[in-house]
Amino acid sequence: MIYIDSSVVLGELLMEDRRPPLTLWDEVLVASRLLEYEVWNRLHARDLAATHGDNTRLVLSQITFYELSADHLERALHPFPISVRTLDALHLATAEYLRRRGRAVTLASYDQRLLTAAVALGIEPALL
Repeated sequence: MIYIDSSVVLGELLMEDRRPPLTLWDEVLVASRLLEYEVWNRLHARDLAATHGDNTRLVLSQITFYELSADHLERALHPFPISVRTLDALHLATAEYLRRRGRAVTLASYDQRLLTAAVALGIEPALL
């Protein structure tokens, strides 16, 4: 199972230089519902929702979302091994929630700070 963050989704949607391999979309992809809000926020900020909306809905439909519930996010109430930003803490808390339930989770991200924090928690980076 691969926990995917917005940097990877936006890389795909915006056809950036760093894009995930096509095989990523064949994997079991999961994320906090937060990812959906982050992606749409960036598209609206760049005035791209009209031109990229259909493809965004298609890409997001391939991801299983976990809601922003207290149960899923409880880990974010405690210190992390290294300093993390608030949204990163919420993503890491969701990944930790899945691990506590016996799921093998890797992290797909282009954000080096988030990857470093994940590794400090024992969550390996997904190969991109």
